[in-house]
Amino acid sequence: MRILVTGGAGYIGSVVTEECIAAGHQSFVVDNLVKGHREMVHEDAAFFEADIMDTAAISGILRSNTIDAVIHMAAYSLVGQSMTDPASYYHNNVTAGLSLLNSMKECGVKKLIFSSTAAVYGEPEKQPIEETARLQPTNPYGETKLAFEKALHWFDQAHAIKYASLRYFNAAGASEKCGELHDPETHLIPLVLNAARGASPSVNIFGDDYPTEDGTCIRDYIHVQDLANAHVMALAKLDEGSEIYNLGCGGGYSVKQVIDTARRVTGRDIAVEVGERRAGDPAVLVASSEKIQHELGWHPTRAGLDTIIESAWKWSLKYQNDASSRGA
Repeated sequence: MRILVTGGAGYIGSVVTEECIAAGHQSFVVDNLVKGHREMVHEDAAFFEADIMDTAAISGILRSNTIDAVIHMAAYSLVGQSMTDPASYYHNNVTAGLSLLNSMKECGVKKLIFSSTAAVYGEPEKQPIEETARLQPTNPYGETKLAFEKALHWFDQAHAIKYASLRYFNAAGASEKCGELHDPETHLIPLVLNAARGASPSVNIFGDDYPTEDGTCIRDYIHVQDLANAHVMALAKLDEGSEIYNLGCGGGYSVKQVIDTARRVTGRDIAVEVGERRAGDPAVLVASSEKIQHELGWHPTRAGLDTIIESAWKWSLKYQNDASSRGA
């Protein structure tokens, strides 16, 4: 299959491209490089620097490369930022997404895998969260992802564009080639590892008074390669119709547990600062992934916080060493 990965120069997009190529798919990457990194694009993928808002450019890429399916990962994804700048999230995650769908419709591309989020659930009424749970986002990031999911439903009805919406819980870890590289960095595990490397003096805990055992937020962490593999498996099922799946491991770890595990894995001390809660953060988000396991036969093969953090730590050290060698 000939696959276009939007946002394929980003953290998850680069690993998804790796998995697509490993599965034998011919892969193409489009990224405007506002958030992505050119060096993260797989060497065997054709790269196009373009914005998905540019309908003419995207339509040209789809047509000239006879694309069969799109994996859409070009979105803004910072909860805190979405609370202070909701307009940019609606513009990038909804308006630009609709532009992509219009390009697909115009070019006759009928398959799409969407990078969605557990943030569509907001504060869930029960744990673990199933796909049938009430959708009540508590931040603009989740709202914009949900808005695009709804658009996908209607584009399927009107134009037969089949989709799989994959609601990520917390992607983490690294492949040998690609890991988390955000500016600014807001994700917990790379922030903790930055502190372990001495790149920052400490790691901040946003609130230790949540209704959890140790007072800090609990999240379901999934290794980025397991998550990427689910995209490849979902592609193979699109002919059977559109679906929505959770992607997590079904267990949760608190912020304090992540920090303690990182101390053990790295063998280094990690200083902690406790601050106020961050607006829009639910106390607990843990997935039920029974549906995707039953319907696609997907199972996480790199589960466990030690495994996830160890892969991220190895990549982080290698990336910093390579950057030093390049004089960066």
